[in-house]
Amino acid sequence: MNIQWYPGHMTKTRRMLAEQLKNVDMVCEIIDARIPISSRNPDLDELMGEKPHMLIFNRAGQADPVQNQAWIRHYQKNGLRVLKTDAKTGEGISKFPVEARSLMREKLERYAAKGQTGRTLRAMVAGIPNVGKSTFINRISGRKSAKAEDRPGVTRGRQWVSVDHGLEMLDTPGILWPKFEEEQVGLHLAFTGAVRDEIIDTETLSFRLIELLARFYPSALEARYHIQIQPGAKGHILLALAAQRRGFLVSGGEPDLERMARVLLDEFRGGKLGRFTLERPPEEKEGSHGRDKSLVD
Repeated sequence: MNIQWYPGHMTKTRRMLAEQLKNVDMVCEIIDARIPISSRNPDLDELMGEKPHMLIFNRAGQADPVQNQAWIRHYQKNGLRVLKTDAKTGEGISKFPVEARSLMREKLERYAAKGQTGRTLRAMVAGIPNVGKSTFINRISGRKSAKAEDRPGVTRGRQWVSVDHGLEMLDTPGILWPKFEEEQVGLHLAFTGAVRDEIIDTETLSFRLIELLARFYPSALEARYHIQIQPGAKGHILLALAAQRRGFLVSGGEPDLERMARVLLDEFRGGKLGRFTLERPPEEKEGSHGRDKSLVD
């Protein structure tokens, strides 16, 4: 599946991000802990330049705990400040103001030396669609200032939100990049809902997802759908077995693959299947800022 999605408004968003960078002190890049490579937009490195940068490792509560720690170590070794969070449950959120001020300590000290103690820090929140940016901001600010929905493309304009006295955050629309060079990147983004479902064949996507989960987390599938995973089993076979066990049948007793495909995607995205990480840290870094292509395929 060669998945590509770059609607016209994302070009406008990219220009807006570039324009707003001069108005902020730091950038908070929010990524999805389940896909720590695919959820990083490579264009952000170019846009940010030398701007102080924090990586928000979000949705950690839905990712494999062992892999969470492995990925955090990986990014820290590559010089990034990382904060593990789960905006849905609130995990790690309270640490953000302290971490942000720690990252900006030298600049705050320069302000203080000029008699500008208490000057407001401004942070841009950026990331791909449907990665939890608005939910993250709402958790920190303690109110529903930023519109948040579990689908890509909701936040369309910039929104300033006050976190506390002296710290403001700029919520921005989710942005992808014009072309996914790796097929697996597009698949991973589609699995997690960063790409609109309307442009995707959900049955084929679910075949690929259930195959991947069967390879790396077979016991979770067996427990959830009461099926037996055979090594190398094809996705359409596994999805058909799950549909039969759920009683999803069409006329003639055939498994309803379309219905089961929607259920699989919904349960994966909602964390009902378990805690999964679909990518593994590389053995060695590739490219700038430790960005790499170590995908689980």
